[in-house]
Amino acid sequence: MSKFKWLPLLVILMLGLGLGFWIGRHQDLLVSTEDTISTERKPLYYRHPMNPQVTSPTPSKDEMGMDYVAVYDESSTTLSAPKTGKILYYRHPMGAADTSLVPKKDEMGMDYLPVYEGEQNPPGQIQISPEKVQKLGVRTVKVSHRNLNRTIRALGSIQVDESRVHTVAPKFEGWIQRLHVNTLGQAVKVGQPLFDVYSPDLLTAQQEYLIAREGVQALKKGSAQALHTAEQLAANALQQLHYWDIAPAQLKHLETLQNPMDTLPFLSPVNGVVVDKPAQEGIRFMPGELLFRIADLSKVWLLADVFELDVADVQLGQSVQVRINAYPERQFTGKVSFIYPTLSTETRTVKVRVELFNQEGLLKPGLYGNLTLVTTAAAMNHLAVPDSAVIDSGTRQVVLLRKDEGRFEPRVVKVGLLSDGYYPVQEGLTDGDEVVTHANFLIDAESNLKSALEGMTDASQENEPTSIDESHGDH
Repeated sequence: MSKFKWLPLLVILMLGLGLGFWIGRHQDLLVSTEDTISTERKPLYYRHPMNPQVTSPTPSKDEMGMDYVAVYDESSTTLSAPKTGKILYYRHPMGAADTSLVPKKDEMGMDYLPVYEGEQNPPGQIQISPEKVQKLGVRTVKVSHRNLNRTIRALGSIQVDESRVHTVAPKFEGWIQRLHVNTLGQAVKVGQPLFDVYSPDLLTAQQEYLIAREGVQALKKGSAQALHTAEQLAANALQQLHYWDIAPAQLKHLETLQNPMDTLPFLSPVNGVVVDKPAQEGIRFMPGELLFRIADLSKVWLLADVFELDVADVQLGQSVQVRINAYPERQFTGKVSFIYPTLSTETRTVKVRVELFNQEGLLKPGLYGNLTLVTTAAAMNHLAVPDSAVIDSGTRQVVLLRKDEGRFEPRVVKVGLLSDGYYPVQEGLTDGDEVVTHANFLIDAESNLKSALEGMTDASQENEPTSIDESHGDH
């Protein structure tokens, strides 16, 4: 029995040695993992905490004492095994378009990153890590059909309605004995005396009428033929005065007189405002000479300059909203009454006439106003994309199409005129496509959108400028 009394002690000793060996191996594994993490997570560079465009190759502080933020190579995986396979090329560590077939360093001394076989994106596509997509603030929206209200805006000015302008130009020779309306802008009413006129022609016509009227009285008891002739002479004399624009009320008054009037008041033919007045007291005028021009301002015109791209959507009879600079709180409603047949080559605009009622007299000729016209007929239920999604280079329009998580494809599209913040899509997209609406140009800068587009350009467009980042901004 003595040879077995040491057996429990040996078992305990062996278990203790095994446990110590396992703990040591586990600690070595933890240390090795931490070393791997610290080794593989070396920062590529450091960026300004408030302005990502400012970077530094070494740790630094900004003007407020805040530490620069370390930026790591997010394309690598911390705990994964090192990548193997054929190296196709080396890419710039900052995401620039420069690549190299051999290892090299960038201008900040950082190593170019290898790109292995199988890692490259399909032709014409862009790959960005999900973390970087989130940092860039990328937002997308699905393309869908919608009714587009196209709004046309134009500038114009209030003008006198030419069809409501009346001229006072007597058909006989005479002199202005007295001027009753003697200032421009003075309002007049129909039948109001404008001036008193002396005219030998008027005096002679009155005398002829009075003589003919006396003959009618004298021949009432004579033959019927003679009476008819006298009545015809009297009527002709009155008709001549009527042709000379003598008002009917004056002719009625003349029938009651025994002697002709030396002067006759010349009356306003319309209600309106005097816009021109060559007449002066005491002057002699000839038949047809302009003495007054009177405009009826109860209805006026707004003549607006519409750009040639918008003219096709302007139709006769369309309702128009007008705001006048002098009355910013008021809105006036009119309708399109005429589209002028010529285009101004200097401004590339076409004049459009809008009729406006002016019962209150607020719309004074010469006032400036803004025209707003809404039309929906040309874009009902049309496939549309937000304007922020379209990158316009001047020669073509491009959108970024989201293929899947972190993968984008530049797509050349053809769009119509902007309406309510949306472009109607004519070619390039289908219903349900998902396009980028925010951070377009950041994706361009980060992932070399220009190179992807150049890969899409066919041989016939080799000489055409392909840069799309010359004119677009962050939408």
